[in-house]
Amino acid sequence: MKLLLASQSPRRKELLSNLGFDFEVVKIDCEEILPENIRIEDAAAYLSELKADAFRELTGDEVLLTADTVVAIDHQILGKPKDEKEAASMLRMLSGKTHQVYTGITIKSVDTIHTETDVADVTFDEITDDEINYYIQNYKPFDKAGSYGIQEWLGMAKIRKMNGSFYTIMGLPTHLVYKILNKI
Repeated sequence: MKLLLASQSPRRKELLSNLGFDFEVVKIDCEEILPENIRIEDAAAYLSELKADAFRELTGDEVLLTADTVVAIDHQILGKPKDEKEAASMLRMLSGKTHQVYTGITIKSVDTIHTETDVADVTFDEITDDEINYYIQNYKPFDKAGSYGIQEWLGMAKIRKMNGSFYTIMGLPTHLVYKILNKI
């Protein structure tokens, strides 16, 4: 099996490597646009499959892994922030509340496709404006859904409670990836 990881995320690369898999990183050019009336719990899987479908035809023993993470609060999806102002706004929305993190994965071979989503609940303590500014200035969370990384300062300092997989929140539900790849 030749595993292809279609992600530029250093976190996903690290997690997949730590699972013990050898893989090659590939790039997929794909506009990540959600249908207007998609259910929040289906969004991450939809985007993951969209990426897998945008990749070239697989050959022989190639297996493609794509993933997408969606952060949601109060029936609203928080994507990746465009700038500091949007990042601060998202973090204020998450402050003192519980939100959901959905990570969808698609594992595709020549003749099969598996797509699954895992969800975790995350509860933040109150986050002050000074803390928000510190985090944005020092960690530049512009490549992260919801404007934060659980493995970074904000996650360590402000996450009070989690219900679900740490790795799902980080961007790759490793338990699902391992289970599916072992079947293949």
